Amino acid sequence: MTRIGWIGLGNMGAPMANNAAVAGYDLVAYDLSSDARSGAEVPTVDSPAEALRDADIVVTMLPKGEHVRAALIDSGALNGAKSDALVIDCSTIAVDDVTALSEAVTSQGRQYIDAPVSGGTTGAEAGTLTFMVGGSESEFETAQPILETMGTRVFHVGAVGAGQAIKMINNMMLATNLQGVAEAAVLADRLGVDHSTLIDVASVSSGDSWVLRNYYPVPGPVPSAPSNREFQGGFSVALMAKDLGLALASADAMEVDTAAGREVSRRLQMVTDEGNASLDFSSIVTLLQSGSASGSGRTAER
Repeated sequence: MTRIGWIGLGNMGAPMANNAAVAGYDLVAYDLSSDARSGAEVPTVDSPAEALRDADIVVTMLPKGEHVRAALIDSGALNGAKSDALVIDCSTIAVDDVTALSEAVTSQGRQYIDAPVSGGTTGAEAGTLTFMVGGSESEFETAQPILETMGTRVFHVGAVGAGQAIKMINNMMLATNLQGVAEAAVLADRLGVDHSTLIDVASVSSGDSWVLRNYYPVPGPVPSAPSNREFQGGFSVALMAKDLGLALASADAMEVDTAAGREVSRRLQMVTDEGNASLDFSSIVTLLQSGSASGSGRTAER
């Protein structure tokens, strides 16, 4: 039986690990947080080295590239995995970090692919995530059956690093799209337009989007949206700010003008400064509702 050593039991990692274990994989996990370990539904151990001992597959789901490196390389834990082990890094990190991690892992004789995800905590719990995998064809074929226990769409998008590139571009589009839908929702309020009617019409018109149908930032018309939970849970402002920051940094390096993305980044920082970094990122709508995002493009009076 394939043995999986799992690192990272956060809001995404915990349900993902559980789905892989339920599918029948021999899985043992580690997280730096003792609370995360004690609350996990999968077997846990007290160190990365114990989790990776004799592992055929290593899965990481961590906030930053430095955390992945610390868990696998700096700790020496990867030395205990099987000599041909495959590391599946599901973290969302910088492309440069992926390159460095790939070099560090392969220098020890193991294999490395980046496999960031889309779908949020809801998708992680339901096993309906989308995976964007960067690596060789043979590495992808090894990883695919495992990833399919956690997701319904598993794409091989190119060489190592391609997964992260597509993930950060996707999240940049998500962030700017949310801002557009938030502006539309607030304008609808001011004009007395019914939100459900707006969604019904726009969803079959040129204004359609995933955010409109699934993540509407005003409570009522989309029951599953975080706006109906006072923006609790979902994809936090802090995480979106991190992911968007990765995209903007890459855009700077590639000399790409990302005016829309930078404006959303500014607004995410405003919400953070208000002490609300843990709220879902769709909470940026509150800046529009309160008018507190002044100087951000309001039409001047003539």
